[in-house]
Amino acid sequence: MSLNELSQVKVSGGRLLRVEHLSTACQSQMTFALFLPPQAGKQLGKNKVPALYWLSGLTCNDENFSQKAGAFALAAKLGMAIVMPDTSPRSANVEGENDSYDVGTGAGFYVDATQAPWSTAYNMYSYVTQELPALIQNHYCVNETSSISGHSMGGHGALICALKNPEKYASVSAFAPITSPTQCPWGKKGFSTYLGGDESVWEQWDANQLVQKNHALGLAPQAMLIDQGTSDPFYKDQLMPELFNSTCERLEYPIDYREREGYDHSYYYISSFINEHLRFHAAHLGLQVDL
Repeated sequence: MSLNELSQVKVSGGRLLRVEHLSTACQSQMTFALFLPPQAGKQLGKNKVPALYWLSGLTCNDENFSQKAGAFALAAKLGMAIVMPDTSPRSANVEGENDSYDVGTGAGFYVDATQAPWSTAYNMYSYVTQELPALIQNHYCVNETSSISGHSMGGHGALICALKNPEKYASVSAFAPITSPTQCPWGKKGFSTYLGGDESVWEQWDANQLVQKNHALGLAPQAMLIDQGTSDPFYKDQLMPELFNSTCERLEYPIDYREREGYDHSYYYISSFINEHLRFHAAHLGLQVDL
């Protein structure tokens, strides 16, 4: 696959790249950012490092996290790559994709769409879990050991990717995730658009439902960290953390839930606690944490 490197800068001793490529899953040009710590080799096949995949939220792209989270200094010390994909296709030319902020451009919801015209390009789940990791591992000194995290819509994405692929991710964390999208306005709008009107189909893309499914199948719980600010304006109507927490408590599904008094939904909040998440993932990626 041909890659077009848009930029490369040195940061915290490592390298931050922005790369464009033609995506098979999304049938369009996609852009991702990649932070490679100084431990990663510059010659393919040398000194491979594990990766954290970060999924951003509504209206974001591949640059929000890299510019605002302040994660690279610790990631460099830990020897952790960070992969930051876009949140949707950008050049798919799907009718209606720019009509609203919460469906279409910047709002892929990390599902594989089944409804026309979205199903040709809006396949972010396959992109994030299959196409992108294969591309990263084939072209950079990054190994198969990975964890996943995200914010808001991206927190939803991180949770469903991990719960649907328990063997693929060593750990999962989320900042202010949409944990029950079948029950909130954002999720209902996005799912009805991408997946159609049959709400039973939506359940396979809902973390609250997937936890129950995995429990019924006897699958071992993954290491899970969820972070939530108490002053988040979307707390009550869109995020509803109590619903997911009560399900996990009832099933005795272990989660590390950290409620942050007075914090909102912004990157001020994420940057305040991102290092805790990096250390959480480092412990499960086999990296030295006490740095």
